[in-house]
Amino acid sequence: MSSSSIPGLVVKGFTPPLRLADFKLIAFDMDSTLINIECVDEIAAAAGRKAEVAAITEAAMRGEIADYKESLRQRVALLEGVPVSALHEVYDTRLQLNPGAETLVRAAQAAGLKTLLVSGGFTFFTDRIRDRLGLDFTRSNVLGVHDGRLTGKMVDQPWGDICDGEEKKKMLLATCAQLQVDPRQAIAIGDGANDLPMMGSAGLSAAYHAKPKVREQAMVAINDGGLDRLLEVVKP
Repeated sequence: MSSSSIPGLVVKGFTPPLRLADFKLIAFDMDSTLINIECVDEIAAAAGRKAEVAAITEAAMRGEIADYKESLRQRVALLEGVPVSALHEVYDTRLQLNPGAETLVRAAQAAGLKTLLVSGGFTFFTDRIRDRLGLDFTRSNVLGVHDGRLTGKMVDQPWGDICDGEEKKKMLLATCAQLQVDPRQAIAIGDGANDLPMMGSAGLSAAYHAKPKVREQAMVAINDGGLDRLLEVVKP
């Protein structure tokens, strides 16, 4: 089946439909996948540096920057001095779930899948999205804060320093191991190059309005419509 059969969807490597209940875990990237913005870019707007930061983000997501960790350190350094209140403002006024996101999450939960949010973004946002949607697991980065302002650095965590593509993959595999399920029973959804290691480890990979490199490698590419279009090829 090709994009001509389902307008706005490209399906490769299998014949739909699959059954959602045959999977045990669904993993989401956050920025520009589960939500509508790149949080680091919107925080940078408070420092008057959105264009500068967004250019680095775009290059990283397209896979044009080999060292994701260094690219994130560069962007976070430009946030030094931004008040934490700016993060609240981003969450309250700019961040929205992408179309179909809640529908897909609820369908997965109803089918018995566990849910994982893995992000190169920040716990300030992933914690709130986790609580909002009732997600089971998260992994993301901690922004350093001192006296109510960002330090321009990130805080090391017990598992490591920065959640990059390899860490997303590790977290997906570790979560499968914890649940005692085969990674082939996992679905991974993302939009940027740092999602490819995770997507390549899952039994089903989906690209959502993704960068060209990611669309090319995904088993399902959602190019039009919302995240819930995945339910057209993986039936509840």
